[in-house]
Amino acid sequence: MAKVKIKDMSVDDLERFIEHKLLEILGDPDSGLQLKKEFKRKLQQRLKKPSKRISHEEVLMEYHKE
Repeated sequence: MAKVKIKDMSVDDLERFIEHKLLEILGDPDSGLQLKKEFKRKLQQRLKKPSKRISHEEVLMEYHKE
């Protein structure tokens, strides 16, 4: 497997790499938990409705207004 330098990674690739490493070290805190029926029902309803995706930058601009 070829080694990739951080300077050659995109921000998204770096975020995924960090998340993967944290899960590898700490484990998944939700592992083994069951979803409640009410949560599953609400999730299914939300998935039926189209949603607008908001970029990370848009969220930061909205909540970091001075």
